[in-house]
Amino acid sequence: MKRVVVVGASLAGVNAIESLRERGFQGDIVLVGAEDHLPYTRPPLSKDALAAGLNESALRLREREWFDARGVTLQLGDAATGLDTRDRRLWLGTETSLAYDGLVIATGSISRRMPMTLSLPAAHTLRTYDDADLLRQALRRGGHLVVIGAGFIGLETAATARALGLDVTVVDVMPTPMYRFGEQVGVWFTDLHERNGVRIVCSTGVASLHAVGDRAQVVLDTGETLAADTLLVGVGGIPATAWLTGSSVGFADGVSCEPDLSTGVPGVVAAGDVARWHNKVFDETMRVEHWTNAVEQGMHAAGTLMGEHLPFESVPYFWTDQFEAKLRCVGRISPDDTIAVLRREENSLVAAYGRDGTIRGAVCVNAPRQLATLRDAIAQRVNFREITGSGTTPVTTTP
Repeated sequence: MKRVVVVGASLAGVNAIESLRERGFQGDIVLVGAEDHLPYTRPPLSKDALAAGLNESALRLREREWFDARGVTLQLGDAATGLDTRDRRLWLGTETSLAYDGLVIATGSISRRMPMTLSLPAAHTLRTYDDADLLRQALRRGGHLVVIGAGFIGLETAATARALGLDVTVVDVMPTPMYRFGEQVGVWFTDLHERNGVRIVCSTGVASLHAVGDRAQVVLDTGETLAADTLLVGVGGIPATAWLTGSSVGFADGVSCEPDLSTGVPGVVAAGDVARWHNKVFDETMRVEHWTNAVEQGMHAAGTLMGEHLPFESVPYFWTDQFEAKLRCVGRISPDDTIAVLRREENSLVAAYGRDGTIRGAVCVNAPRQLATLRDAIAQRVNFREITGSGTTPVTTTP
């Protein structure tokens, strides 16, 4: 290979670049990014950076000098718009193109939109640096924040806004916040937020939204109307794959990858939020939208591009910080799993998730020692009864 193009100025993209050079690739590397900013870390955007103010240099994954030292050409503020896999050429928004020998797809995800919010001045999403900058300006004006969606982004932002002194209401159509973790975990986080002054309204959707001056009027399915000075739509993300339409790269809820993160198209690999692959640890095809996965897959995809072709096998790990609660999750979890709550206290929670008699996931809140033990058990596919013990009765939940 003479030239590798990395599409996506992301955590996965940066780690792919670093791994390519560490593996001895001497050719050209071009990093293409849709945003003008150097690659930056995203988790603080809903927490510290949103509360204390955005400092672009503090959020950067690498300084410009790092890219210069590795001979990386930066093409930022120029989104990918198309891919010709036959001629190995990437098309950009400036109507220019780049030839490549190897291509790393690391375009991540974009915020899922609610069409009814698009014309509302008070409505925000939170995915990018610029999103966070606009949202912070809105929160500084105070008032009432309404969050649609009780996932990580919604709840982290709710906690940040409460610390800034805003009134906060979180709305979700599911029975509890973070419902994919199961009812027990969702109830625990409901209690946490309500103790800190956040109002949680679940089991209801949004019937309509209206602009009232600079504010938003949120009408719920229950008939209740909420007046929002700021409205955050946090209903998840979708893989950034539209630019691949018409190419030979297959995608459906992410780029379809082989176990080694190759795409079946010569010279093309994928990594991070955008990649869907078969993880042999769980014998399951999955897509993981979290920090650690992006780091590991970026490095692994570079190895595949260099000819290593080893399967990427991992026990997913991710986290969220809300108020004083530090949730750490390992493995695969679902509300359909058998869920055993091993500890439930006001300031800590431990839950194990099993399927077909085997532990496959765990949630630990303010419990770092249990996290390490359960992570090892998941990797070793330990029998679920060995984890729960004879004195604990697993609690089975259904959607």
